[in-house]
Amino acid sequence: MIETMAKGALRHWGPALLLGLAGVGVAGFLLTAKPRPAPAPAPAARPPLVQFVCARPGVRRLPVSTQGTVQAEREVTLTSQVAGRVMAVSEGFVAGGVFAAGERLLQIDTADYDLAIARAQFQVAAARQRLAEEEGRALQARRQWRDLGADQANALFLREPQLAAARADLAAAQAARRAAELNLQRTALRLPFPGRLISKSADVGQYVGVGAAVARVYATDRVRVRLPVTERQLARLDLPLGRAPNSAGAQSARPAVTISAVFAGQRWEWPGRIERTEARIDTDTRVLYAVALVDEPFAGGASRRPPLLPGLFVQARIEGRRIDELTPLPRSAWRGDGTVLLVDAEQRLLAREAPLLHADAQRAWVFGLAPGDRVVVNGAALRAGMRVTAVPARPWAHEAF
Repeated sequence: MIETMAKGALRHWGPALLLGLAGVGVAGFLLTAKPRPAPAPAPAARPPLVQFVCARPGVRRLPVSTQGTVQAEREVTLTSQVAGRVMAVSEGFVAGGVFAAGERLLQIDTADYDLAIARAQFQVAAARQRLAEEEGRALQARRQWRDLGADQANALFLREPQLAAARADLAAAQAARRAAELNLQRTALRLPFPGRLISKSADVGQYVGVGAAVARVYATDRVRVRLPVTERQLARLDLPLGRAPNSAGAQSARPAVTISAVFAGQRWEWPGRIERTEARIDTDTRVLYAVALVDEPFAGGASRRPPLLPGLFVQARIEGRRIDELTPLPRSAWRGDGTVLLVDAEQRLLAREAPLLHADAQRAWVFGLAPGDRVVVNGAALRAGMRVTAVPARPWAHEAF
């Protein structure tokens, strides 16, 4: 019975099985008979595209930016050289008051000093009288000695010691009179410069003694700013580093400086100059302080510029020294190993040493380049010897140079 069922299935599925086998054979033939494509050579790699700027070495001055706090160039404590009661003060004798050079700030009672001058004048007159009497006696003694006919005269007989003492008495009386006159002048307190009062400690009716402090003042004709300069910044400046004040180098090494600050919501500028450097390097910060002076800091002029007050925090821009053969480049052109990449005539990259003088976020100033050198500005991932396709950088990349 099983044999009978197998024969029936064969008769039923046989044609379909033969047809499937024939299809597989035809497909295999088609696959094996299809011609294979010939292998094509790989396309050559294109040289990377780089941008360059042409080097323009020349003479340049790189300013140095720093900052500091305004200080008074002269700040003194005004003291009394004589004692007495304060009789009057000027209108500017208040905290913040302004006074002119030579203006009388404070007046001490002069009565005692007027009397001292009168006594001194009496002493001078009395000394002159004594001197005249001694001169007359000395003249009479010389005549008497001459009548005696002696060759050598005795100094005591001729009253020479008495005459010298009378002359000394007159000189002392005249000196005492000058001292009394000087003390009278000192009852009026004045200063030889214009300024402002920081604070005062005396007023009308108060008694002040010799050496008593009556006010604290500062001069307004000039202010100074201590500006820290680092060791790298010194290479860009020509500062008066310990030269004698009258030497030629000291006279020329006074670069200009522009002081700027925001006052009442607006930025203002004051011109100044570097007058000197301090005597030593600060041991905490390792910087050297240059001292900038600004003349007439309280003169507003037509611009209504505010006064450059002591205590104001300011920025400073110091004029740089003349530097030859210095080339400005985009900051991206200078590599961390101290070199730049150049594009030679064969469109290959060449590494060139370029010592760095200064760099900021946008630019770098280097030495060692020749005019016309094509410097790559986007060569971070490139190396010397590579062949490249070089194109000029976009104008914005080097217009600032």
